[in-house]
Formats: sequence, C-alpha cells, structure tokens
Amino acid sequence: MSADRRGSQDRRDRPGRGEGADRLTEVLDAAFACLARYGARRTTMDDIAAEVGVSRSALYQYVRNKDDAFRQLAERLHGRASERARRAARARGGAADRVAGVLDAKLDLALELRGHSPHTVELMDEHARVFGDVCARFTGDIRELLVAIFTEAGTAGGVTPEDAADSCLALAVGLERHSAAQRLIGPAARVLAEGLAAQGGQGR
Repeated sequence: MSADRRGSQDRRDRPGRGEGADRLTEVLDAAFACLARYGARRTTMDDIAAEVGVSRSALYQYVRNKDDAFRQLAERLHGRASERARRAARARGGAADRVAGVLDAKLDLALELRGHSPHTVELMDEHARVFGDVCARFTGDIRELLVAIFTEAGTAGGVTPEDAADSCLALAVGLERHSAAQRLIGPAARVLAEGLAAQGGQGR
C-alpha cells in the first residue's frame, strides 16, 4: 500500500471529535452480528473489523481484543435491561404490577438473545469465562429488586421476600423457551405475585 493510501486509511480509522461513542456502538453492534453468525469462539477481530468497515488496527482504539468487545456488549445489553427493571420497580402501582414489570425486563432480554441465533444465547451464560460475571450480576440485581418489592409489600403464608423473589425468577426462566412467553409473563407474574404478597399484592 502506498504512503498516500495508508495515510488516507489512517485518517478514516481515526475518530473525530464526538465520534468515539458512536464508533464504539458500531463496534459492539458488529460484535453482536459476528457472534450471531459465528459464535464467540470462531469470531475474530478481522471479522468484527470487516463488519464495521474499518481496519483491524482501528478496532484497538475501542476494544482491547474480541473478549473485551464481547464483555462490553454483554454489559451494554444487561445494563439496558437492568435500567428497565429498575424503572419498573419504582413505578406507581401495586406490588404485583411492579413484579410483572421487573420480570418482563428480564424475559425480554432472554427472548431477544434467543431469537437472533443459537450463538447469541451465549450472552446469558453465567458460567462464561469472558462475561459470566456480568450475567450473574444482572440476575442478582433483578433478584434484589424483587426482594425489595416483597419486603415493602409484605409476604403471605410465612414466605420470605427472598423465597418470593426466587419463585418469580423461576417463573421467568421457565417461560424463556415457551412460544407464548411474552403473552404469558404479565398475567402469570401478577397471579404469582398476588399469591405471594400480603393483601393481594397491593403494596403501598
């Protein structure tokens, strides 16, 4: 490659002001596309670079390696779902409605990842070497939100807030593979939460 062409390529690869965040989003989107196509093990930095349309060397301005790309991708996806769950937990309404909103956020992430390809389900694996702790922390955050809701509302029949939260999580996990999961999660979560919470899940 000539010096002029190398210089031109370097200028295209170099982020301008305000472009860093946008380009990182492109890199993570490309990492997701490659994960869906090849799986984490077979994806290479060259694959991600080609998907973005930049040189491989340019990727190192945004991610250290493919593991870092997948970890940042997992943090982005789980972070968005966590924020949605927190909004649902803070929403006005009874305990049953808030529980349903929290579980809906968790289930939607699972369905999104299962719906793309068999490979994207890897981003839910709490035992994955690269991002397993991100997945586990997300589940822990969801559980904490549910425990807080049941602690505020009170629980019936001697059930602890922790047991109530675990029962609701089991419901969401059990629906992940059901063809009508999105339709069922709201009504099922409300019925379960109303049975677990004191005073019919009305809360305060």
